Amino acid sequence: MISRLIFLFLLFSLAEASANIKGKIIQNLKATNNLTFSFEQNVNGKTENGNCALLYPQKIFCKYNLKNNKILVSNGKSIVIKTDKSYYLYPLERTPLNLILNKNFLINKLKTLDERILDDQFVNFKFFENDFEVNIFFDSKTLDLIGWQTTDIYQNLSITFLASVKKNQKLNSDLFILPKQN
Repeated sequence: MISRLIFLFLLFSLAEASANIKGKIIQNLKATNNLTFSFEQNVNGKTENGNCALLYPQKIFCKYNLKNNKILVSNGKSIVIKTDKSYYLYPLERTPLNLILNKNFLINKLKTLDERILDDQFVNFKFFENDFEVNIFFDSKTLDLIGWQTTDIYQNLSITFLASVKKNQKLNSDLFILPKQN
């Protein structure tokens, strides 16, 4: 009888700890207005890196460490990927970033999802939305967003790792103005 009570106590403690970390991640996300970070991105085996500023809702500016001066900019409605020789403009809603950059969507989605604790370091949530598969990762200690993995409608796998994450920094709103075409 005592062993059953101990087992039930441990089971409830684990369930409470699990719910507690999800609740803390949601609270941290609610308190986050923006993030700055360095990143490493792997898209179908090709690795790139750089620095980003993310401003909720749905704005991002990334400068890649490439010779072609690649930048990615979202103004909340459209996304531009620009290099020295190319310019691509997409509706944001047609990309998985539409979901990742939407803090209110993420908060509501996290409330309905079960989390996975990976190596006691990462908390992962997985969901499918608008033909996109999204895995989102948080640091289990800082509770900050530290990456995402997406699969788009064309089955392109994109993995993005965040480092040196800083929250609620002063950002220049001009960063999120879409650049003009070359």
